[in-house]
Amino acid sequence: MSNPLFKSSFLKDSVLKDNLIFRAPANTSFDQCLKCTVCTVYCPVAKENPDYPGPKQCGPDGERLRFKSPEYYDETLKLCTNCKRCETACPSGVKIGDMIAVARGKYGKPAYNMKGLRDFVLSHTDLFGSIATPVAPVVNAVTSVPLVKKVMHKTIGVHDHKSLPKYSHRTFRKWYKKEVNDQSVFERQVHYFHGCFVNYNHPQLGKDFIKVMNNMNIGVQLLDKEKCCGVPLIANGFHKKAQKNAEFNVANLEAAIERQDVPILSTSSTCSFTLQQEYPHVLDVDNTKVAKKIEYVTRFLLKEIMNGRGPKMKPLNKKIVYHTPCHLERSGGNIYTIELLRAIPGLEVQVLDSECCGLAGTYGFKTENYETSVAIGKNIFDKIKAAKPDYAITDCETCKWQIEENTNTTTIHPISLLCEALI
Repeated sequence: MSNPLFKSSFLKDSVLKDNLIFRAPANTSFDQCLKCTVCTVYCPVAKENPDYPGPKQCGPDGERLRFKSPEYYDETLKLCTNCKRCETACPSGVKIGDMIAVARGKYGKPAYNMKGLRDFVLSHTDLFGSIATPVAPVVNAVTSVPLVKKVMHKTIGVHDHKSLPKYSHRTFRKWYKKEVNDQSVFERQVHYFHGCFVNYNHPQLGKDFIKVMNNMNIGVQLLDKEKCCGVPLIANGFHKKAQKNAEFNVANLEAAIERQDVPILSTSSTCSFTLQQEYPHVLDVDNTKVAKKIEYVTRFLLKEIMNGRGPKMKPLNKKIVYHTPCHLERSGGNIYTIELLRAIPGLEVQVLDSECCGLAGTYGFKTENYETSVAIGKNIFDKIKAAKPDYAITDCETCKWQIEENTNTTTIHPISLLCEALI
């Protein structure tokens, strides 16, 4: 666990010490910045939105000032998408995105207005997923009505050109408990952190994951309980809630490892990145007992294939384009997905240039960010349309939404594609 930012002796109030502002990590490493500005060159928001000063000014430069006084905090930090491309580009390893996220958590002021309500709804995925799934057909129909979308645009600030994610009528966890065969009969086992998207929006991805694992004689065990990994909460200013979720998830991950010391897999590139890296760096939650057990699924699968234990596959004879999610690239995991796709027989793989799609979780749903979001992703959309693939492939659920909405191309997860190839 990283040390709290402030340990001054005059801070005697235990309530204050428990607040996030005093638990945020101190090692923000702004002194390592060389002022080369490559982070700003690589930043997708700085290219398209002149109001955003860029990661160098909001990150290391701003941190030097905020270290002197919180009055130097600037609300333009909210224009950051938290894509981490600045960190990927930085030659000195400065955690620029973490620095900005921590500053927003410590100094950002909540919006007590309609946009604040919007941010609450978009970020509290477990709460609204639990409410929506029992009446999913109604919720999906109502939020698709053009008049309703216009009203949301004018009132709470969800852009009317965006389609809200559709909910499943039954959660993945309920399906698993009622429909899945006994997974303990398989020779090997993995734990599965399914995340909000699989549970509330797209259970089919979780079902595909189980099929692939079972094909390899591997059983899939869910955690006793899990909550949203916390990324949408961090992005929308609910850091304390994100921290509670992180502590809850780490406790359940530790309990799972104590029961059975096997890998913990995720089918969300952002969830796996958050569980491993954002918890200690942004939320100051100790995950050292489980961090090395957490793997993004394509890394696990590629190792299995290389060791001769991969799934049995038939040729697919399809053309796909692959888009690398920003968080997967930040964690260095994109090469595993690319090589996994190339291992599928008969598949023509076109890897798109590394670029942000622009949606960045909840960022692109907001009226104030929509134009920037679409401008960021335009080059990707044009390349996908020109390629005319059978599928676009990406590891990130929000990248899927953005690509499908702007290209009319069916966009699926690598695991779902692999599931199609199973014998």
